[in-house]
Amino acid sequence: MQRRLRSAALLAGLLLASHPAFAYSYAAAGKEPLIDARELLLKGGSDGAQSLNEIDDELAYLEEHHKVALRAPLKAAVAAGNSDEVTALLNRAYRAEIERRLEGARQNLGDYQSAKVLVVKSKRFLDLVLPALGEAERKAADQGISDALKAIGNPGVFGVGAAPADEAAFKQAEAALMQALARL
Repeated sequence: MQRRLRSAALLAGLLLASHPAFAYSYAAAGKEPLIDARELLLKGGSDGAQSLNEIDDELAYLEEHHKVALRAPLKAAVAAGNSDEVTALLNRAYRAEIERRLEGARQNLGDYQSAKVLVVKSKRFLDLVLPALGEAERKAADQGISDALKAIGNPGVFGVGAAPADEAAFKQAEAALMQALARL
């Protein structure tokens, strides 16, 4: 009887071990309307105009809270098919999004997961504006985002290796990153 129980337990263990394990992603990718609309906006025409309608709320928020004019200039640039101007305006919008996400991360430094998601999401926008920057600005921006990630701390594994958030270091990293993006 004991031999059967051990065999059954072994068989159950093998069956459970053969199932794939799924890892949790810290990226929390989610949808980003301003990123998703980029290609259609650059194409212009009716697709670009439709995309503008779909991101109007995001643009209105950035105009109101970050004092950057986007809706009217983007509408004109999309209608004219001026992809260089659309790119410049999107870079300005992405800079405001980076600023917004970093502000949110700074306000949530006590909540590691929230702060990390916000910094990682700002990195998605940063990757899109890097080509518009000079070499020194790119390096400074990359260093700023890296320093911001370090400054949010680390909860460790079961508390081992935990590091508290460093608000002063985060503010410094945020300022350096925004300075690198200043000409956008």
